[in-house]
Amino acid sequence: VDFSPTGTEFASGSYDRSVRVWGAQDGRSRTVYHTKRMQRIFCVRISADSRFVATGSDDTNVRLWKAKANEKLGPLLPREVSKAQYSEALVERHKHLPEVRRIARHQHVPKSILKAKYKKDIMKKSIKRKDANRRKHSKPDSHEKKPARQERVWKVE
Repeated sequence: VDFSPTGTEFASGSYDRSVRVWGAQDGRSRTVYHTKRMQRIFCVRISADSRFVATGSDDTNVRLWKAKANEKLGPLLPREVSKAQYSEALVERHKHLPEVRRIARHQHVPKSILKAKYKKDIMKKSIKRKDANRRKHSKPDSHEKKPARQERVWKVE
């Protein structure tokens, strides 16, 4: 994990062979990078100007990624700059529409990561169902329902 110099975003690399760029206040990653040939990622660095993310992986390769996937490299013509600003303004203006929100949030991830997510969701649902059945078929007030955020808290000082 590495934070950008501005502190507004950070990058993370993981054993599932993906690199993610997160906003510091967001609950989900903004950008996901992956390749078929890349192995587990051991180190991640964000450049000083926050434009690039460098990763080192198990296959002894160092890869350089753009921090914003849709950002063009090199000098831009004034027409290209105004087009990019207009596109961002349109998305910002219509972000409340479900279609625009769905397109803006879409991220392509590898099949292995999707399968792991689905398995985890199935496990969560079964634990939830088991807990509900336990509460339903036991004495009243013998099993309290805890919020998910408090379940993992062991000790508060």
